[in-house]
Amino acid sequence: MSALGTRTLTLTIGDTDVTAEISKAVITSGESDADFITFADAATGGKRDYRLDFTAVQDAETGSLWDQVFSNAGDTVSFILRPYGNEEPTAAQPHFTGNATITEPDGDLIGGEANASTSARFVIECSWPLDGKPARVTSSTP
Repeated sequence: MSALGTRTLTLTIGDTDVTAEISKAVITSGESDADFITFADAATGGKRDYRLDFTAVQDAETGSLWDQVFSNAGDTVSFILRPYGNEEPTAAQPHFTGNATITEPDGDLIGGEANASTSARFVIECSWPLDGKPARVTSSTP
């Protein structure tokens, strides 16, 4: 058994590896506040909402993750979260895939607080809704 470490996770959004632009990436699950719950949803404990939450560096360059947020809010994009960092998924080290809707962050979008560090960067905190529970991928063959 290989427990998840804090340095191996990678994230691809669309066809772009954004690992170098993020310092946090998580898939969250929460009780849905939907007005309509089916009997099937109720039988399994209730409907769930899933989100891709991440912290990204602010970089206004065209093609950056920040630019994707700024320029493409409302678009749906695919993602692959690789918690083990492995290129090919396995049963022991799966990938998680899904589709997310790009949304702008609540709060900071451009700029931030002063810091004397030469390596400090302004960041954004995003929370993108998923179109359903992410798929657990254990093999690269369909």
